Amino acid sequence: MYQPFFVPDVDSSVLADAMGVSIQSIRDADRGEATATLSQGFAKILPKLYQAHRFDGILSFGGSGGTSLVTPGMRELPIGVPKIMVSTVASGDTSFYVGTSDIMMMPSIVDVSGLNKLSKVIYDNAAAAISGMVNAHFVQDVDVRPLVGATMFGVTTPAVDHARELLDQKGYETLVFHATGTGGRTMEHLIKGGYFTGILDLTTTEMADNLVGGILSAGPHRLEAGIAAQIPQVISFGALDMVNFGPYDSVPAQFKDRNFFKHNPTTTLMRTTVAENVQLGQEIARKVNKATAPVTVMIPLKGVSKIDAAGQPFFGPEEDAALFKAFKDTLANDCVKVIELDMNINDPEFTQVADDELLALIKAKQDKTKKEVTA
Repeated sequence: MYQPFFVPDVDSSVLADAMGVSIQSIRDADRGEATATLSQGFAKILPKLYQAHRFDGILSFGGSGGTSLVTPGMRELPIGVPKIMVSTVASGDTSFYVGTSDIMMMPSIVDVSGLNKLSKVIYDNAAAAISGMVNAHFVQDVDVRPLVGATMFGVTTPAVDHARELLDQKGYETLVFHATGTGGRTMEHLIKGGYFTGILDLTTTEMADNLVGGILSAGPHRLEAGIAAQIPQVISFGALDMVNFGPYDSVPAQFKDRNFFKHNPTTTLMRTTVAENVQLGQEIARKVNKATAPVTVMIPLKGVSKIDAAGQPFFGPEEDAALFKAFKDTLANDCVKVIELDMNINDPEFTQVADDELLALIKAKQDKTKKEVTA
């Protein structure tokens, strides 16, 4: 049986107890089951230890097993708590480990079993990094402006930049999330945490990747957190004209006859079809049909992105019309206000209306809350 070289402040039996099992039963289980149980126990215990001021930051070392054991607990800590994972799998796809958190993944370069000339350098750097994080005494941000979450893509940047300027003038701070899959999931996670006063979800492109099989999917639950939280929000169809892939050679063979745009050497965009847009319109409508508080959905009749405009490579009036018609035909909820504008999503006038709508929804909710409090 493995014994640590020092007496830990919290030993493995505490993690087992958190899961209602004995440490001996875990030792008798197979590796996969034991790792999963201890990981779940760690995720339960770690936030409690942090709340009890037992530590200020977390540093861990591991291979794929150790990384999968520790990172779920790290993800349960608040954003801003220093967390570093030195891992043999840090140079690959780490989204499974990081999730929507701010875990810093540091490649171990060599295996984490034992010490050698190279690993000592890596571990020294990791220790220095976590020490610097927990010992740094930054002046805390005293900005008390209410927060608005917004989604953006390169092809909807003009819209969101303008929206941010307008909201800033009205006393709001805007947190912009790049709609790369992780961005959408992170915003949804923070909505559940109660961070936002309102949501300007102009860029729902991740839903196209989820439907068609692109690389920037946010998963099947996109748009659900805001609806469940009854938060004031304005939704649009930004960048649903495209599905994202990596370099052109990585595009699946079944799409070889589609309309592509090489955004850069590592990003290839594929135009969504009429059939796909019908499904996307229906899916968005099904999501907002569950709303029990006011939501505004804005339709940009002259295009949903910078390259879905007259003379641009993805300009597709037929595809866009199918998207908007499917949405309206499926919509069945009086809580949802629909605004159609004969504009591109990046037109400043479109953004102005979106901001005005969001501010009106926020004010209406605030007025309702005040009325309920005084009743």
